[in-house]
Amino acid sequence: MTTESVYRIPLRRNHEIKSKSTLLYARRCSLGPLQLLCASLLLLGALAGCSSKEEKPAPPPPGVTVTPVVQKDVDIQQEWVGTMLGNVDADIRPKVEGFLLAQLYSEGSYVNKGQPMFQLDQRQAQAGVQQAQGRLERARASLAQAQIDVKRYTPLVAQRAVSQAELDKAKSMERAATAEVDADQAVLDNTKLNLAWTTVTAPISGIAGISKVGIGDLMTPTTLMTTMSSLNPIYVDFSIAEQDYMRLAREKLGQAAGRSLQLILGDGTVFSQRGRALLVNREVDSRTGTIQVRAEFPNPGNVLRPGQYARIRAVTEVRKGALLVPQQAIVELQGVYQVGVVSADNKVTIKAVKLGPQLADVWLVESGLQAGDSVVVDGLQRVKSGMTVTPTPFKDTQANAPTGGK
Repeated sequence: MTTESVYRIPLRRNHEIKSKSTLLYARRCSLGPLQLLCASLLLLGALAGCSSKEEKPAPPPPGVTVTPVVQKDVDIQQEWVGTMLGNVDADIRPKVEGFLLAQLYSEGSYVNKGQPMFQLDQRQAQAGVQQAQGRLERARASLAQAQIDVKRYTPLVAQRAVSQAELDKAKSMERAATAEVDADQAVLDNTKLNLAWTTVTAPISGIAGISKVGIGDLMTPTTLMTTMSSLNPIYVDFSIAEQDYMRLAREKLGQAAGRSLQLILGDGTVFSQRGRALLVNREVDSRTGTIQVRAEFPNPGNVLRPGQYARIRAVTEVRKGALLVPQQAIVELQGVYQVGVVSADNKVTIKAVKLGPQLADVWLVESGLQAGDSVVVDGLQRVKSGMTVTPTPFKDTQANAPTGGK
């Protein structure tokens, strides 16, 4: 082994050792993406910890809209469901028997009293009239003969040519003949009525319904041919509770109250004509605790028809000095109604209130508020009692003009 080879070996080992050390150091110093993310989060946390010692600015007070509680006199109204009916509803039936020959009216049209509506077969009635006339003429002939006998026998009795018994018999025959004439005259009048009744006429003026019979049907006095209704004015029957009746009675129910009832039709519109309470039934229904009331409404043009359902609206009470708040200012929580009241220093207080009836878009408050209190209309869900708020007037409130107010 030469000297050169001896020195060459350790030099190679030292070079290998240095290369391994450099590679190991490079692996330790190179960081992956996850390690860099962790390092960044640690750095941010350290910076946040340093900055947390600085104080954050306080948030501004939440904004709410407020409106004052209004105090005014209001009318408390109530509604009931009723059914319309004509002031006269007449079933049209024939007085005599006969086959139906013709219908003389237009269904659904206005028919005047006495106007012909149906025509029955007249032949049987005409025969009855002729028979009655024959009997009457025979009775009149018998009466004439009896009168002649009385006139003839009267002077003969004075001359004793005829006995008094013959004269008395002649007078009796005259009285019997007179009675027979009267009876036959009545029969003739009755047959003429039967002949007239073969033409069925309208007993009232009103709207005639659809015919329930057809041409050729045999009519009897029990046959319902059609129905007529007089509709101006029209009646509305409805039932009210006993308590409501007592309140209405105190408000002078009836003619003294004038036309104070409103009629709300099936499409939600209010009928243009106001009505009045016409009568109250004589008793309260013990099963339902209600009493029937009949109202009367003018019906120009016969627009309203029997059988329609409608709601009757009436003022049952006048509440003096009622407190009113908008409907959206009230919040219900587990059956308790609450409202937010903003004081002069803009502090909110949540109060429980007792509500009365609802009038359009406002509530009547029985207790819990005072006139002039500023109540939160919008934003109550964002505040709590004791919080400071920034109030803004609620310009769209209808509390100043509720329905029924004075």
